[in-house]
Amino acid sequence: MSRAERDLVTALRDELAAVDPSRSCDRAAEAAGLGPGAVGREASVARLAVRLRRGGKGSTGAGSWFEWASAADHCRAAWLRGRFLARGSLSLAGGRTHLEFVVAPDEARALVAQLAEFGLPASWRMRRGRGVVTSKSGEAVGTFFRRIGAAGTLLEIEARQVSRALRGELNRVLNAESANLQRAVSAAGRQLDAIAVLDADGRLAAQPLAVRRVADARRATPEATLADLAEGLGAHRSAVQRALERLERLATDAGEEPPGVARPGWRRSHGPRRSPRPGRPALA
Repeated sequence: MSRAERDLVTALRDELAAVDPSRSCDRAAEAAGLGPGAVGREASVARLAVRLRRGGKGSTGAGSWFEWASAADHCRAAWLRGRFLARGSLSLAGGRTHLEFVVAPDEARALVAQLAEFGLPASWRMRRGRGVVTSKSGEAVGTFFRRIGAAGTLLEIEARQVSRALRGELNRVLNAESANLQRAVSAAGRQLDAIAVLDADGRLAAQPLAVRRVADARRATPEATLADLAEGLGAHRSAVQRALERLERLATDAGEEPPGVARPGWRRSHGPRRSPRPGRPALA
């Protein structure tokens, strides 16, 4: 996880620790979730523990007296807020959201059920003798933090995740365009080489007028795409592509094509002239 992401998680924990419930039942529930002697990595969590003790709402153990089944929704939110500050962690590495609680084995299964009732799907497993409760649903984790009081920092987290996603999509598009451009440059280079070979041995002059016009357009605008060439010649893109492929093929042959053999899609140098498609002038 990058430093910026760690700073965001710290800001989120600070925001949660700064929540000061007005209801005494919520304060008691948060103290129960925080547990006895709980001090988080942040000074804000330590201050929260002191504040709750001064309020006379210290607990003898997380969950030992808090009755989840009969508690109001706002009390459940306060308890989970304390539980996260005492036993939870959040990772945003690589744009992925990973929420984790490390608790006693006998609490893990119950915590999974409680989180599910609160709208957060989670699972648990044993790790080094401890119960590890995890949730990787980014949307559900976001909703969870809003409900327990971290809406402000969460907006910043989501904004950065959207920005990361946009950058990723932009990079994907740019990479695709770069690859397409590289292929176009390579193809244009091959076509220019083929035209030069055919022009040098006189075979280019023997080609149909349409093919020679495409060759001239390619030499005049080496950087042009097939679509650009087609537009400039007033022809179909497929016709331009076939002409260039013909030129490359001829340049690699030992000699000219047999007389009277016409490639598909091209008019013979003699015979009746076919009418162009409506709306598209023919290569003259």
